[in-house]
Order: sequence, then structure tokens, then C-alpha cells
Amino acid sequence: MIGFASAALLGQFKPPPSAAVAKNWKHFTYAGFRINTVSGSDIRYVAVGDSYTCGTGAKPEQAWPSVLTRDLRAHGVKIDLAANLGVNGWTTQQALDMEMPEFQDQKPAFATLMIGVNDTYRATTVEEFRTRLQSLIDQMQSVLPDKSKMVIVTIPDYIMTPSRAGYAAQGKGVAKIVAFNAVIQEEAAKRGLPVVDVFPLSQKMADAPDLTAHDGLHPSAKEYALWEKQIYPTVFEMLQKKS
Repeated sequence: MIGFASAALLGQFKPPPSAAVAKNWKHFTYAGFRINTVSGSDIRYVAVGDSYTCGTGAKPEQAWPSVLTRDLRAHGVKIDLAANLGVNGWTTQQALDMEMPEFQDQKPAFATLMIGVNDTYRATTVEEFRTRLQSLIDQMQSVLPDKSKMVIVTIPDYIMTPSRAGYAAQGKGVAKIVAFNAVIQEEAAKRGLPVVDVFPLSQKMADAPDLTAHDGLHPSAKEYALWEKQIYPTVFEMLQKKS
């Protein structure tokens, strides 16, 4: 959540290797994205989002999309996390501008979207957020072979973390998070997409220091694991259904 990506920052990253080289790499990073070489026969999963998706505050393998993928595979679902496109500090607009081109290139069969926290503490209005979220969802669905194979996760309550004060004042507190989450629910419902609401669960960070990372703002690996436990049943049920 903390940190602002820019074109200048992106220039610090090396471009991806050629296809011939990349196929021998298990994992490489470009523009902050985590791209993995995966089996061509398994379900290709791509996660779109911000710091909560890439797992800031924990190790990459402890990010909830990674935990979710391992959990699903352990229960017989042949799925691979082809890419985690979450980047620390990014908004819905940055996801549209920079994550969507890579999302299209990855050709996923399943996707998750968890974004909006960085919009809440900026000057983004509810209607601006709605417009960008609509574009994000619609673009993601247009890429998926089955438009129903997508799960959206709500914005957590970061106001409950130790470092909340400055962000709460800037973003007008929890009321804006609640308003943005209402938009997420509404736009998902219009498209028949399931929403997993981690907002109530995230509020427990206020009374449990071990649920917050050392930066005092992002979730710890333990909190990400709790989110995954809530997200897993919805995804498992979805992927058991035939298209």
C-alpha cells in the first residue's frame, strides 16, 4: 500500500528475458510483477491487485494467491499461479494502465481481483472508483474464456492497523472504505461474480499484533493465511463447476 510506482520507477526493472531463456526460469520479475512458468495443461490463474495481492509485509510465497494455489492443488485442483500482478501502492487506474496489458498476455482461465485501498486515501471519488472498477472487471472478463471464473475480494480495514493515523486522516477514515466496498459488491452483483468480504476479518488486526507486519500497516503472513481460508471455499466451489 505504501509507495508510489511511476514510469521512472518501472525503468529500474530489467525487461523480461527472451522466450527461449524464460522457459528455463521458474520465476522472473518485470515492473514488479511476479511471472511464473507453468504447465500448459493446468488452469492458468492470474491475480490482479495491489500490495494486498503481492503480499507486502510477508514473503512472496506467503501472499494469499500463492497460498490459495497450493491449497487448491492439495485438494486436487490442477491450477498454477501464472502471474501475480499486484504491485505495492497501485490504484485502480494503475492496474488498468499497467496490469491489464500483462493480464491479456497471460491468457488466464481464472482470475482474482483485490484492489482499491490506495484509491481510498487519495482524492478518488466514489464515482471515479466505480468507473475504473467497472473497466477493470469488464476488461478482465473479456480475456477469460469463461467470464464467470473470477472472484473479487473486498478492501480490508487498514484503519485498524498501528500505522493507520496518517492514512485515516488522508482518506477520511473507514467510511470511504465502506463506500468503496459497497461499489465492489454492486458491480460484482451486476455481473454475477462472487465477492469474498475480508473487511470484518481484517478488523481483528486491531487487537492482535501478530496479524500485522513489522511496518505496522500491512498484514502479516498469519493474516494473509486467514484471508486465504476465507477465499478458498468460494474459489474451490467455482473451479469444480464445468464451464
